[in-house]
Amino acid sequence: MDSHTTPQRVRTLTPYTLTLYGTVINDSSKKVELPMRATPLPAAIDEEGYLIEPNEWTEEIALELARYEQIELTDMHWSAIRFMRDYYAEHQIAPDARFVIRYLAAKHGAERNALFQLFPYGYVKQACKIAGMKRPRAWSTG
Repeated sequence: MDSHTTPQRVRTLTPYTLTLYGTVINDSSKKVELPMRATPLPAAIDEEGYLIEPNEWTEEIALELARYEQIELTDMHWSAIRFMRDYYAEHQIAPDARFVIRYLAAKHGAERNALFQLFPYGYVKQACKIAGMKRPRAWSTG
């Protein structure tokens, strides 16, 4: 690494980064009890909790990230996440929220606001994170 390169801050998704003695302090500073994981997840995340390498994503990682976001993944969540993963595999970029909204409407007859009911703290903050996308830099996390 040369003197002009800034090292990227990385942390590994482990029980300690998600929980401290089984307690998570989320964005609104509410304490939420979560069970501890016996083993760390095999993926590096950035300081905001997004995967550094989206290709390291697994459904196990999605479940852990969803649990951290206090979301119980339903079939509709998985449908949106799998669409996002397929889109990413084809285009190497996270899909715009409007594409996911259209997909949910076509596949499930979902209403326009269904995506935001599934991920109430925002498409980027929750859906992209759980689906293993890098944080889209041009979008606000809400």
